[in-house]
Amino acid sequence: MKKIFALSAMLMMTAGVAQAQTAAPAPEWTVAGNASLNSDYRFRGFTQTNYGAALQGGIDIAHSSGFYVGNWNSNVAQNLYNGGSLEMDFYGGYKGEVAPGVGYDLGAIYYYYPRSGVDSVLADTTLKSKKIDNKELYLGLSYGALSAKLFYATDDYFKTATMVKAPTSTKGSTYLDLSYSQEIGGVIYGAHYGLLTLKHNDQSQLSMSTDVGGSLPKTVGDYKLSVGKDIGSGYVLTGAYIGTTKKGFFATDLGAQTAAGKSSVVVSVAKTF
Repeated sequence: MKKIFALSAMLMMTAGVAQAQTAAPAPEWTVAGNASLNSDYRFRGFTQTNYGAALQGGIDIAHSSGFYVGNWNSNVAQNLYNGGSLEMDFYGGYKGEVAPGVGYDLGAIYYYYPRSGVDSVLADTTLKSKKIDNKELYLGLSYGALSAKLFYATDDYFKTATMVKAPTSTKGSTYLDLSYSQEIGGVIYGAHYGLLTLKHNDQSQLSMSTDVGGSLPKTVGDYKLSVGKDIGSGYVLTGAYIGTTKKGFFATDLGAQTAAGKSSVVVSVAKTF
């Protein structure tokens, strides 16, 4: 009887330890990395690599309170960014819930291009040492598979006005991102529509568009439909059809008449670790 009692007590203690281990609190800080290889880098619908391949990756650090910071990087076309061949995004913010199932995301992001600002030649015009960067504030809401996020440029939008010597800054430009993402039967389905409103784009100097005719519009939309699948070991293969409502709203660095927003399929392989 004593042996049985001792064995029972030991089993109960073991179960208690296992339960305590199972119920251990989540860590206050978490770190996650990501990397991907893409057939093209599209930013808000427009190619940043002249329709060429892009290697991308980043890291995210989050606290249990909802605070987070992160960094994301990608190669870009050097002439498009006035000597910069790398994009580095630094961001931080706070996530939480405003109601059960309704999340919010409030933060800021800085787009940095190392070595941008060297002299370059575009359409036979030398642009003297114009560093390109961008700063935005954002506010997002999410509910289930649906999300919406609004970005607000706190300075000249990617130096668009400065680069073409327009008299008025495009500070105050906004971008609205509406997205859907849902995994069904092991397949990840996604849909996106974005709307860029470029403030003061009616200035004659901002002659970036090749297909709109007349005075330049202040808005341009972009869209994406995607299908993804985990192909093993955490690698996700995704195919996306991406396009814009005004394909020539921005040009590539291949020439002023080469539209950057042509519709095409973009394929990527990504891994989170």
